[in-house]
Amino acid sequence: MSITVDPIAQSDVNTMHGEKRPMLDDGNEPEIKIQKTETETVQKIKRKNHAMLLGYLGKDYYGMQRNPGMKTIEEDLITALLKADLITTEHFENIRSINFQRAARTDKGVSAIRQIVSLKLPEKSDKTVINKFLPDVIRVFGIKRVTKGFNSKNQCDARTYRYIIPTFAFALEDPTLLKVGEEVNEDERIEQLSTIAGKSYVDYRLSSESLNRLNSILKLMEGTHNFHNFTSKVKPLDPRAQRFIINFHCVETFTSDGIEFAILEIKGQSFMLHQIRKMVAVAVAVARNIIPEETINEAFKTMDKLEIPIAPSLGLCLCHVHYDYYGKRYGTDGLHETLDWKECEEEVEKFQKEYILKHMVDTEISEQTNKEELLVEDDEKQEIVDNM
Repeated sequence: MSITVDPIAQSDVNTMHGEKRPMLDDGNEPEIKIQKTETETVQKIKRKNHAMLLGYLGKDYYGMQRNPGMKTIEEDLITALLKADLITTEHFENIRSINFQRAARTDKGVSAIRQIVSLKLPEKSDKTVINKFLPDVIRVFGIKRVTKGFNSKNQCDARTYRYIIPTFAFALEDPTLLKVGEEVNEDERIEQLSTIAGKSYVDYRLSSESLNRLNSILKLMEGTHNFHNFTSKVKPLDPRAQRFIINFHCVETFTSDGIEFAILEIKGQSFMLHQIRKMVAVAVAVARNIIPEETINEAFKTMDKLEIPIAPSLGLCLCHVHYDYYGKRYGTDGLHETLDWKECEEEVEKFQKEYILKHMVDTEISEQTNKEELLVEDDEKQEIVDNM
């Protein structure tokens, strides 16, 4: 009688005698080993929480926040991080996996001198490498280690914005041009607006008296108020409408190509969509005597919806993001730094002048949008008055 030995059983016997059991070739084992190796490589990279300071020109971008199919600042930044091998493809697809957060969500066309994002990056990440993959209109100025739980949005104490505007926008309106109920010839209206007090609008300069009046108007919007009329889709009783404005004033004026510009600076805890641009529009209307000063207080207190115009996005820029409390608590612990970024100031100012400020001034001058923007149709003015 013959005995047949099963191959598998035979291999078991060979194993017991110290011989190696042959590997079953099903085509899966090598692939599993490669995947495991790649995973182990990714896990070996130590990622720590960092704060990143960056600036950007908002022209041609649909805001800061990532939006599928749209050109945004975040999309270009995250793409640069991927190309610089500072994040993986998985991180690129899901930025929450690296705790990515922005301090402020700037809108379409709005620029930033100093924006802050927080995210997990490999230790000793180099801004120079990132900037190589970014367009010139976006620059990373600095990267700092922060605490494990740091969130650039939630731990921000306040945000400061600036709005740059030609000073002739605040020139008092000619009373004869404020008549309502009559037809307005647009060409004649634009021609009338090309001169102020008999001089060309480009020769207008903000007097000390007009500057003081402007600052008194801006000050009316300081403090805690209900700003439901300065945004959209927020009801009067919605808690989100309550906002605290720390200060709002004109910090300085400057002249470029013969035109004087004013820099309005506003600091607050947080802002809603279009809030600042609507605040600027109201300030311009009051300064020019188009609407009475009382309209500002009425806009805060009324439950009705007022149709407040919106100033162009061109002049708006995120200037500072404040982390005073974080700096006091962690800035002197020997492990972390304050987030004032003083060491980056020279580079920041250079970028602001060469890109942001230059674009704002050049656009204002070349397109001469001032004449058209100063043209207030009768029906628009009547609508504002009727809603007072």
